[in-house]
Amino acid sequence: MACSRLRTLINRYCAGEENWVDNRTIYVGHREPPPGAEAYIPQRYPDNRIVSSKYTFWNFVPKNLFEQFRRIANFYFLIIFLVQLIIDTPTSPVTSGLPLFFVITVTAIKQGYEDWLRHKADNAMNQCPVHFIQHGKLVRKQSHKLRVGDIVMVKENETFPCDLILLSSSRADGTCFVTTASLDGESSHKTYHAVQDTKAFQSEQDIDTLHATIECEQPQPDLYKFVGRINVYHDRNEPVARPLGSENVLLRGASLKNTEKIVGVAIYTGMETKMALNYQSKSQKRSAVEKSMNVFLIVYLCILISKSLINTALKYVWQSEQSHDQPWYNQKTESERKRNVFITAFTDFLAFMVLFNYIIPVSMYVTVEMQKFLGSYFLTWDEEMFDEETGEGPVVNTSDLNEELGQVEYVFTDKTGTLTENNMEFIECCIEGHVYVPHIICNGQILNDCAGIDMIDSSPGGSGKDREELFFRALCLCHTVQVKEDDNVDGLKEAQLSGKSSVYISSSPDEVALVEGIQRLGYTYLRLKDNFMEILNRENDVERFELLEILSFDSVRRRMSVIVKSAKGEIFLFCKGADSSIFPRVTEGKIEQIRSRVERNAVEGLRTLCVAYKKFTYEEYETVQKQLQEAKLALRDREKKLAEAYEQIERGLTLLGATAVEDRLQEKAADTIEALQKAGIKVWVLTGDKMETAAAACYACKLFRRNTQILELTTKKIEEQSLHDVLFELSKTILRHSGSLTRDTFSGLSAEMQDYGLIIDGAALSLIMKPREDGSSGNYREIFLEICRNCSAVLCCRMAPLQKAQIVKLIKWSKEHPITLAIGDGANDVSMILEAHVGIGVIGKEGRQAARNSDYAIPKFKHLKKMLLVHGHFYYVRISELVQYFFYKNVCFIFPQFLYQFFCGFSQQPLYDTAYLTLYNISFTSLPILLYSLMEQHVSSDTLNRDPSLYRDVAKNAYLHWSVFIYWTFLGVFDAVVFFFGAYFLFESSTVTSNGQSNPGPSREALQGTAVERRE
Repeated sequence: MACSRLRTLINRYCAGEENWVDNRTIYVGHREPPPGAEAYIPQRYPDNRIVSSKYTFWNFVPKNLFEQFRRIANFYFLIIFLVQLIIDTPTSPVTSGLPLFFVITVTAIKQGYEDWLRHKADNAMNQCPVHFIQHGKLVRKQSHKLRVGDIVMVKENETFPCDLILLSSSRADGTCFVTTASLDGESSHKTYHAVQDTKAFQSEQDIDTLHATIECEQPQPDLYKFVGRINVYHDRNEPVARPLGSENVLLRGASLKNTEKIVGVAIYTGMETKMALNYQSKSQKRSAVEKSMNVFLIVYLCILISKSLINTALKYVWQSEQSHDQPWYNQKTESERKRNVFITAFTDFLAFMVLFNYIIPVSMYVTVEMQKFLGSYFLTWDEEMFDEETGEGPVVNTSDLNEELGQVEYVFTDKTGTLTENNMEFIECCIEGHVYVPHIICNGQILNDCAGIDMIDSSPGGSGKDREELFFRALCLCHTVQVKEDDNVDGLKEAQLSGKSSVYISSSPDEVALVEGIQRLGYTYLRLKDNFMEILNRENDVERFELLEILSFDSVRRRMSVIVKSAKGEIFLFCKGADSSIFPRVTEGKIEQIRSRVERNAVEGLRTLCVAYKKFTYEEYETVQKQLQEAKLALRDREKKLAEAYEQIERGLTLLGATAVEDRLQEKAADTIEALQKAGIKVWVLTGDKMETAAAACYACKLFRRNTQILELTTKKIEEQSLHDVLFELSKTILRHSGSLTRDTFSGLSAEMQDYGLIIDGAALSLIMKPREDGSSGNYREIFLEICRNCSAVLCCRMAPLQKAQIVKLIKWSKEHPITLAIGDGANDVSMILEAHVGIGVIGKEGRQAARNSDYAIPKFKHLKKMLLVHGHFYYVRISELVQYFFYKNVCFIFPQFLYQFFCGFSQQPLYDTAYLTLYNISFTSLPILLYSLMEQHVSSDTLNRDPSLYRDVAKNAYLHWSVFIYWTFLGVFDAVVFFFGAYFLFESSTVTSNGQSNPGPSREALQGTAVERRE
């Protein structure tokens, strides 16, 4: 055993896996490995209990109070309340304590109720029954008792209780079908594979004889990435090691479909499952209005301190005369005379702070939260934003950013599935220079099946015919499409095959369109069975290919490959991918003719893919297999090693042809972009598509107009000139026509639309963001931003997901700090959605990851127009007037108290009764403005929809500028003076006669309070 242990350590070190703490070892069924294998070291892991709640019964009060008093206003009123308790103050502690208690209590009840609902949901999930296999028997237990290493049986339509490695399935080929709608929103059936060496273990007794260990990475939240390996022990022989990837992992929350049952081993449980890690809280976004509120609070706090200091100083000036300091009716005691003057002055200062503290609106935060929460329902109730086709309406994931919808200056949008429908239709394919179009119309007749249009020369013959068949076979074999024999699955398209209905299912609409398009050209993909792919050729003969390897697609490589073996023993690698990914790797074929057709289709806005192949000898394949196996078994840097292996394998290809698929624009996408531009919002398109395809889509949706002068900042340009020269040439072009690079058009709110459109690709962006040799990167970024300032629209193509977030961050943190909005529908858009001030997810066909991670979700891109121009406008106007009014009404209320001190010898005498002080903020003045801020429509919604330029009126936080804030403050001071002196003169003339007798009539404080309330 010692030798085996030493050998294992040497292997791990040589494989670069010395940091073994990053991995975990799981003993399947908690069974020790056979004698002679590694030492059995049981490890402790968390149970399968899910906890989404924030509080427990014991920590609710202290934890909730701590969180609430982190707010500056709440903490301030707590200090004031304590001061009132400690020293002799002019007002009762009730006047501060009761409003504070009301605010804290309401918030605590709201948060407590929400947490109780989370506890209830957690208990329902943790107590659901799960079937375990223990000692060869099936045992039923509650979900929270499940542990890492337990073997679990899941039946059809049940959800997986934790993250499992698939050991076996009721299907003979060891596969199972799964839907992950609760994780990423994708309703299509995905195929997962059992480990080759364990798929034969079907019964409970067979499972009980399994001896295996799993070595895998520690939990991480990426749903689509998993690195591990399983060691299966057969008697006393060396274990058989097999790689484990995401295709072997069944995630908690996913559901088993069209499979009777599966058996799996738990690898991550409870809060370590990928679902739990993905649902942890995201970073908090704060709106511009909230930031303005905090700044205004600090200003009013300074005003409060100033008023207290002024009154304290004036009190001692007043008391400098003996008759004022000790009048005959209020002589000081001996202890008061001996008291330290500084302590007395500080006590007086605190007393004035207490007297004037109501200038800080204690209930503003609660009222604002209620306004946002209740106001968000107007968005979800909007019937015009409901999509009948999908049955979906707008979703509000957070109401904290409602008003930010009225402040957007930049919109960053994805193209595929956002501007376009992501409903792919196969248009044509080009093979060796010949174009093939399904169902082409020729001489007024529709030619079914296939038809070739000769683009270069006559129809192919000889070797050309062989290449044609290879191309069709490549498209029938190089994909991840599943075949479901059913009348209808999730509304997907049906294909007629030999009298049967076959439904093609894939997470990628492109692949379904290609397989269906090739079917119309004579080659039909039948199924994958026992690792053999079957296709039906034009002669109705079934061809079988053994699937040897899959080189999976990823957004970096932008291609995928399969290695298959024909019935004749020939081994082929078929590869399909983006033209920029394929052309550098091909050495043979009619490259220029196919490139010309690809460029032509791209200009027409079609999505293009290139197809190539490579033939292996048996010896070459053995080398490739060994290379892939070593990379797949690596636990450390597996992705890097696989990428290197793929790079070496996918070289020296022969180009076969290209395909063209159409993705139509969404309904009213062009009208929406035009309206946003009229509203002064700049629209950028960030896409992974090639430049020509994306540019054609931008023209179609009116982002670029025919008179727009296009500026290119692409890799091709940089290869011809240096990056420095290209940037300065573009800046000179704009300077020549615009007059100045420094003028403020960055926000896009200028009335004059610029005639420039910029196109930049991912490689050029990397060079701009890359630090220069002298360590500075700011110069290029600044020049790039200056160019963007003077462009009406920008197209960023060939963008990786992280580059999309980089672009958003670059604009977001520029010196003008514009408000940004990102909108997308796919998982590759999540990074930019999280980065932007406001993230919008489109509920589309690429899954719901974007919608789940967004602040708001909408069914279609066209709904963005009303969301911003109408709802965003209303939200901002309402909340800004609510905030300004809160400060105004408190000035009206407290400034008379300040004036009153001049008439009472600065004795800290309160002007108002305790009831007025207590209820003014929490009742008298909060409810009316709350209703106003929910219902106010200063302009009709139809007018806002019809005239997008009205959006400019509220842009750049227009209603909360310093000038507007000062106006409201001085208006409050003016009204307070009117209230005070109006009541004062009424008091002088009619309330009390010269002999001291009072006439019946309202008291001064009643008049004062009534005047304030009527003004409100």
